[in-house]
Amino acid sequence: MRIGVNALYLIPGGVGGTEIYLRHLLAALAEIGSSDEFFVFVNRETVEAEPPLVPAAANFHTVVCPIRATRRPLRLAWEQLGLPWQAASRRLEVLFSPGFTSPLFTAGRKVTVIHDLQHQRQPQNFGKVELAAWRALVWTSARFSPEVVTVSESSRRDIIAAYGLDPERVHVVRHGVEPELFEVRPDNSEPPYLLSVSTLHAHKNWNRWLEAYARLAAEGFPHRLVIAGLMGNYAEELDRVIERRGLRDRVRLTGWVPRPRLRQLYASAAALVFPSTFEGFGMPVLEAMAAAVPVACSDIAPLRETAGDAALYFDPHSVDSIVDAVRRLLLDVDLRARLAGAGRRRAHEFSWAESARQTLAILNRDPS
Repeated sequence: MRIGVNALYLIPGGVGGTEIYLRHLLAALAEIGSSDEFFVFVNRETVEAEPPLVPAAANFHTVVCPIRATRRPLRLAWEQLGLPWQAASRRLEVLFSPGFTSPLFTAGRKVTVIHDLQHQRQPQNFGKVELAAWRALVWTSARFSPEVVTVSESSRRDIIAAYGLDPERVHVVRHGVEPELFEVRPDNSEPPYLLSVSTLHAHKNWNRWLEAYARLAAEGFPHRLVIAGLMGNYAEELDRVIERRGLRDRVRLTGWVPRPRLRQLYASAAALVFPSTFEGFGMPVLEAMAAAVPVACSDIAPLRETAGDAALYFDPHSVDSIVDAVRRLLLDVDLRARLAGAGRRRAHEFSWAESARQTLAILNRDPS
């Protein structure tokens, strides 16, 4: 088949987990030896990215489009008007859109990935114009795509309920985990620290986590806190919270880091703390488990799906619960060892090769 991949949304180093998802999925699609032809539509920012987004395989082709994703209104307009023409001119049979939105009209079938419905579940985290755009565009993509892919059963239930879709049209394809993370070994060359990996958005629950961390520091725990992730819409407020709580010397914000550096951060971490109030999947939890880093995380449905019994859970809305869980994790050596082992075993159940095979089966599905 001739398959288009709509990567117009991608801002290298600027969209967080959806970039990691697309990079690994495309690489896995190339590695499993599919005979399909893939035409990846990229913006001007992605053309200049290193490493390249599009695999260097004979059946993968890069189509450079005359837009920049940072100019979102223009990008969305071009996605609706220019991309269908580009797809038709290449006689594409399927258009795969892995970033929430897809054009309303295309010549072939459409498969759209909707990772989560945060704009429906937590609308308070969006501005009025942004929220209206998300609601309109994702509704249109969901209702007019014959097949919708998401990343957890929790998100699937949300999508079916919100848009009244036939459950047969909505498929769960879980994320994989990169094999290099299983090769991470503890690095004791620096004092251990607590690690949080996440975009700096409000729903990641930074305020409660910093309050909990300040209490642990006051109890005498020496662990610094390293926060690695894209500087999102809560970054300035988080910086003020760090200053207000007197934690400037103990908390380090790294911003977006390349994958090799992230693996180094996992190697020296005493634990991953992931306090988010909303997720579609929770990729950092899976990454930490693969690296044998014990995990304390929010007790929410998507993270239960990802981590199973291999994490220590807390109520993300309770500072006391966060403090109790992290304290227990730091004091109980046997618990840390058990979670590290269980996490690595659990992570072996996830692979990008399997994600690619399942995605390809949906793309090749007979519409009749």
